[in-house]
Amino acid sequence: MLPIYVINNFGQFNHLIHRALRDLDIDVALLPNSTPAARVGKECRGIILGGGPDIARAGNCAEYLDLGLPVLGICLGLHIIATRFGGSVHPGQSGGYGPVEVGICEHDDILKGYPETMNVWASHADEVTKVPDGFVLLARSGICGAEAIARPDLRIYGLQWHPEVSHTFEGNRVFENFDRITRDTC
Repeated sequence: MLPIYVINNFGQFNHLIHRALRDLDIDVALLPNSTPAARVGKECRGIILGGGPDIARAGNCAEYLDLGLPVLGICLGLHIIATRFGGSVHPGQSGGYGPVEVGICEHDDILKGYPETMNVWASHADEVTKVPDGFVLLARSGICGAEAIARPDLRIYGLQWHPEVSHTFEGNRVFENFDRITRDTC
């Protein structure tokens, strides 16, 4: 079976995402965001767009969204998804990185098995302020109206929070759900 690619957007947690999947015995590889889309599309079964400091340094990430593969965007990855499909991203009022209680609005494939509310760890330096047309709001919090979104028909999912860090409640479940999504489409 083909691996899942974690796309490194120069964020401090991209290696943690890679390790989390590897620790779950999910075949995974970490690639720079400069990797040509044609190569990515032929060599993997799903893509995780990792976090990073600046959307201007997102390389070829927007092109990966056109490959027809399942995509999970985390933090900056969510912002790439939102802007690519016509949403908006602006600086968050809460800024910084820390704990947030999110409420699940929709238990879709990526959030399957989670409770109605949970504590996560997230950065809100930037956040989605307009959800793109065709996307479903999956989760929100008291400080951010779009903590998670999805376009299930395209198998594209985005989270503001970081499931790869130990402070996030059962973060590995997101990766297990994404692994299942990619296997169901192979």
